[in-house]
Amino acid sequence: MSISKHLIITSLFMSLLIFHHLVEANAPNHQISSNNGGGTSPFVAKLDCGKACLARCRLSSRPNLCNRACGTCCGRCNCVPPGTSGNQEVCPCYYTMTTHGGKRKCP
Repeated sequence: MSISKHLIITSLFMSLLIFHHLVEANAPNHQISSNNGGGTSPFVAKLDCGKACLARCRLSSRPNLCNRACGTCCGRCNCVPPGTSGNQEVCPCYYTMTTHGGKRKCP
């Protein structure tokens, strides 16, 4: 095979590989996060973060701040620990999320 044919085939292969990568990057993700703190499963329903965070933050001295932080954590982890405080070991993803300053993000 001549060098020019080899170069054309290699260029075509690389173009297809890049195209495939771009298509996969823009495709919607149809998997739903599970309650186990990080895994994915198409069978687990999305948690209603609004209701879960209202319950979690109902006794907070700063309910708006609590609801905002809880909503972010719930959206990423699809899990909110039961009760109004503590119990974070139930949701490892929720428990380990931190702010830029290294403090726990999730109430």
